[in-house]
Order: sequence, then structure tokens, then C-alpha cells
Amino acid sequence: MKRSDIAIVIPLYNEEKVIRQTLLDLQKERPNDVIIVVDDGSTDNSFEQACVKGVRLLRHIVNLGQGAALQTGIECAKRLGCKYVVTFDADGQHCPKDIEKFVEVLKKDEADIVLCSRFLGKAENIPTFRKYFLKTASLVEKLLTGISLTDVHNGFRAINIQKFPNFTITQNRMSHASEIIDLIKRLKMRYVEMPCTIRYSEYSLSKGQSLMNSINILFEFILGKAIK
Repeated sequence: MKRSDIAIVIPLYNEEKVIRQTLLDLQKERPNDVIIVVDDGSTDNSFEQACVKGVRLLRHIVNLGQGAALQTGIECAKRLGCKYVVTFDADGQHCPKDIEKFVEVLKKDEADIVLCSRFLGKAENIPTFRKYFLKTASLVEKLLTGISLTDVHNGFRAINIQKFPNFTITQNRMSHASEIIDLIKRLKMRYVEMPCTIRYSEYSLSKGQSLMNSINILFEFILGKAIK
């Protein structure tokens, strides 16, 4: 297997139509990086489609949630001795070419975590409703965490796990995105937003979060903080 300071962690759930191409595109652009796929109890053929040479493939027997899949991947990256983790969606909407500039910021020690923003970059074919809902979500997150971001529900980010080995996601499901913002504050991580390209396709839009589900994400996060 390849040895690299960089691990690309991909949570996978029922993406049999696109995961193989996503992985091939990543390998073409990032041939020296460690690619870790965590199949989170998929009920389709995602696991089989992710069996690509050179990819480290892990599996949750039951569906635990995207947050849990990310944490499993991060723990694997730590064991492999990787310094940096890039979280990357399985559905092909992220652009592999963006990874280099994000990791370079970490290598230069200009930040501890890079958060990607579709609103600073290019969101191809984003529906108007989704655009304004995501901006509203950013305002809500600012009220909850005190951190002001332009794009809070973006799964594309780069993290210095060598410097922050205690970066641990405990929210198993989609509310992990809000928890990560809270972790930045609690761990006193230096953060920066950078532009990225998000490629919305008919397929990725069909897999997107509904309004009610997004509200549930915020509710789960608030409840999780209250329990703590």
C-alpha cells in the first residue's frame, strides 16, 4: 500500500452508481495519498464497487451514520501514521484538484483545519432554495458556536490530526458537521475557509439533505451538547 502523510477519508453509504468513478478520479489526481473508504452498512453494492486496487476499504456491518464512518476513517489514518486527513464525499461532487491547496495550508502551518466553502468558490448548478437555506444554516451555527463561516454543511475539509490527535467525532450521524465546528472552538484550532468547487448533478441533488433532515441535524447537535 502507498505511504503518505495524507489520508483521504471517504464515508460511503449506498453510492454504488458513483463510488468507483470517484475513487478512480482521486487516484488519478492523488496517486501517492492513502485513500480510506468506510462503508457504513450499505444495502446496495457500494462495498463491491469500492473494491479498487490501492484503496483501504473498511466496513461497518450496520449503518452507524456518517459521523461514525468519518471517525473510523480518522482512527485508521492515525494508525497508519498520517499527519493530515482530508474528508471527501463519495458522490463525486467534490473536485480532487482542490485537495493540494488545502493540504498546503496545513503543511505551512498557516491553519490547523481548512474548511471548504462553495460560496467562496464555485457551486455548479446549485438550486436557489438550497443556496439560501445553507446561508441560513451558517447564521444558526454562528449563534450556537460563535464561529462565523460561509458554508457549515460542507463535507470537504482538511485536518492536521498529528497536531490534534484528540480531534474526535462523537456525533454518529449527520450532526457531526455541527460538532466539528464546536470542536474547532473547544480545541482552539486555527481555522480558515477556502474556496472549493461543488459539482451538483442530477444524481447528487437527488441524494441531498431535505429541509426537515437539516433541521434534525441542528436538533441532534443541540441535544448532544445538552447531554454533555
